[in-house]
Parts: sequence; C-alpha cells; structure tokens
Amino acid sequence: MNALDVHDGYENPLGTRYASKAMIRVFSARHRFTLWRKLWLALAECEAELGLSITEAQLAELRDAVDKVDIARADVLERELRHDVMAHVHALREQCPTAGPIVHLGATSCFVTDNSELIQMRAGMELLMSKLRGTIRNLRAFAMEHRALPTLAWTHFQPAQFTTVGKRAALWMQDLVDDHNEMERLHAELRFRGVKGTTGTQDSFLKLFNGDVAKVKELDKRVSRRMGFNVLYALTGQTYSRKQDARVLGGLSSIAQSAGKFSSDVRLLQHLNEVEEPFGSKQIGSSAMAYKRNPMRCERMAGLARWLITISLNPALTASTQWMERTLDDSANRRLATGEAFLAADAILELYLNVTRGLVVHPDVVARRVQEHLPTIASEELLMEAVKAGGDRQELHELIRVAAMEAREVRLAGGDGDFLGRLALHKQFSTVLPALKERLDARRFTGLAAVQVEDYVRDCVDPLLQRFPVQAHSDEVSL
Repeated sequence: MNALDVHDGYENPLGTRYASKAMIRVFSARHRFTLWRKLWLALAECEAELGLSITEAQLAELRDAVDKVDIARADVLERELRHDVMAHVHALREQCPTAGPIVHLGATSCFVTDNSELIQMRAGMELLMSKLRGTIRNLRAFAMEHRALPTLAWTHFQPAQFTTVGKRAALWMQDLVDDHNEMERLHAELRFRGVKGTTGTQDSFLKLFNGDVAKVKELDKRVSRRMGFNVLYALTGQTYSRKQDARVLGGLSSIAQSAGKFSSDVRLLQHLNEVEEPFGSKQIGSSAMAYKRNPMRCERMAGLARWLITISLNPALTASTQWMERTLDDSANRRLATGEAFLAADAILELYLNVTRGLVVHPDVVARRVQEHLPTIASEELLMEAVKAGGDRQELHELIRVAAMEAREVRLAGGDGDFLGRLALHKQFSTVLPALKERLDARRFTGLAAVQVEDYVRDCVDPLLQRFPVQAHSDEVSL
C-alpha cells in the first residue's frame, strides 16, 4: 500500500481525532499481543518454579521474544488457522523453537485474551483517574475564585433564585469526585481471571502437576501476582463473569453523564453570554457566519457522552446472554465496546480538561441579569417580613404573584414593569418595602452558597487531591 491508501478505508474517529495517544496505546493491537506474550512467559516461569520440566533456556528465549511481536506473520497465520490466539502461538513458536513445545501449556485462549483485557482496562482506569483529578483541580480553582459571585439560578431553565458561579461549578466538581471515587473502587476490586483452564475447573493443570492441588492453586495465585493482581476470581467458567465488564463500563458511563451535564450547562451559559468555553484567537466558529462563537468543545463532549452512555449498555446485554461456561458471541461485541468505551471516556476528559483550563466568566453580564431579577427574588424576603408584620401568607403570596405577572407583561411589551412599585400600592407591603430596598444586595440572597463551596473543597476535594502528587498532564503512560 502506498502512503495515501490508508485514507481510502474507514477510520475510527476515536483513534484518529479524539482520544489521547496514551489511551490509544493501551488498547492498541501491539500492546495487546505483547501482553499475551507476557502472560505466556509468566505462566511458563511459574510452572517451572512449581516443578514442571521447563528449562532456563526456554524461559530466556521467551523473555527475549516478548517485545518482538510479528503482527504481520500472525495475520498470515490467522487467515490459515481462523484462530487469533493459535496464530500468535504459532508465530511465537517460530521465533522460539526451543520454547515452542511449552508455550500455552495447560492454558485456554481466554487465559491470554481475558487476562490481557483486564490489564488493559486497569491501565485505562488509571489514565482516566489521572484526568479526572486534573479536571477536579481545574474546577476547584474556578469554584473557589467565584464562590461568592452572585448569579441567577435556573430551574426548568426559568429564573429561580440566586446562587453563585462558584457553587454551580462545585456541583460539576462533585459529580467528578463521585466518579473518581467509583473508579477507585472499581480499580481496587478488579478481579483477574487467572489460571483456570478450559472450563474453569483447572483440570489441565491438575493433570500437569500429577494431582497436586496445592500447586494448582499456587500457580493461579502466582501468575496473577506476577501480572500485578492480588485480587482474582475464585470461580470462572471459560471466561470471567462478564458482569465485571458491565460494572467497569458503568463507571465510564457515569463519567459521560457528568460531562454531559457540564457541557449542557456551559452551552446554555454561553448562550446567555455569562460563561464561555475557551475560544482560540484564530478559531473559526462557522464557515458561513464569521461572527459566531459556537461552543464546539462542549458540543463534542455532549456527543461523545451520548455515544459512551449507549455503548456502555453492551456489557450488560452480553453478561445476560452468555451460555453455560461460555459462548463466543461476546467476542466481537467486546472487541468493539470495551476499547471504544475507554477511548470515548478518555476523549471526553481531554475535552473537559481543556475547557476547564480556560473557562471565561463575564461578570458584568452576570451582574446585569442579577440586577434585573433582584426585585422579584427579594420578594420572598418581602413576603416573610410582611407576614411578621401581621399579614396573611397566602393572601400576600397572591398579591406578589399577580404583580410579578403584570410586570412581566409590561416588560415583554418593552416597558419598565416596576415590580416593587406595584407592590408598594398595597398597604400590606408599603410599610416594609423601604427597609428592604435599602438591603437590595444580591449577595444577601445567595444563602450559604459560598460557605458550601468552601466546606466541600475542604472536606471532600482537598483530601482526595492530597492523596495524589500534583503533576503535569501528559500523554505518557507506563505500559
């Protein structure tokens, strides 16, 4: 093929446009097949340590070949054998003629496929947690900076009461802290398939060790520890339970849900001209409308979040449709769903990091909207003061409602609604209004918003971040 032919076929945008190099490497074919060789080596080493007739020369040959995967040769062999694992077994045997007879000894294909995928998922989770912490740090700084800046809160996307810009950001941050905590739990509980044999009974290894049960159990533990896992399944069929995949991708879906919420909020705020995502000095917002500043990063985040949420359903369906000790209809689905879910989560967090590094607040716009709604929002306090002065709460509520609706109609027609002026016509309010007008400061109507931000950062965010050293975000990952 010449250099241009690659563009004549389908390209997955997750790999070519959206995900980081680090996550792409984790789920690359070369890394996966290298893990297979590491697993075969660990199996042979542990079998030798427990007494099987495997020589040091054979082990040395396998060690030398670990990083020399000939993918092209394995592809040729797979077309002949119609079996991916056996194609790589034969390719390894060709490179290791001395060790060839003991490669894959006692194992089934799922020894390398399941276990290598769990190693990939573990590495992917570590990358995602690092990016979650980076995004949390960005939002922490933003929330603390703007913790006391009053802004209009919205329910049903209708004006409600006041909150602060920082409190809203703390809500986004809280979702990500919860996601990180869940990902930590999933990472700690991730169970290795281990060395269980063809249908999970370990019978082949029992035969290899001449009925020595203790050695069979030790082999399972020893290989798992050598591959970095202290937690492994006590029971498997040919595969580990596919419910574990559903749990892991459920954690990725949770990240997508958090990011989708954030991206929707920022897009709405950008429409209101209050908060904007970063916009490059040479960035083009529209091919036709040169004046536009489309929130393209958050829009992309929203689209990827929808995609991830939908594909995270696949493992649940797969887990529920497995037959007996295993069926192969999980294979093609998992090849697509698992890798793409991790790449999508990675791409989402890359965007989340980028946006939160450069969120722009327009305080004058925020303040104008606050001042516009301050009289109506202050009416709740006016209601309470009038009740304390002897008024009937329900009658006063109705007067406020009618005045607000009338003022709104006037404003929609282009006039000044003069909401407080309308209330002043009623004697129930006229005596308490002057004192309220002197206290019309939006900061008096944000409740504990600023304190809540400070408390949450102190009690929940900082303890999390302090457990991990601050480091520059990097695409590098140890494989």
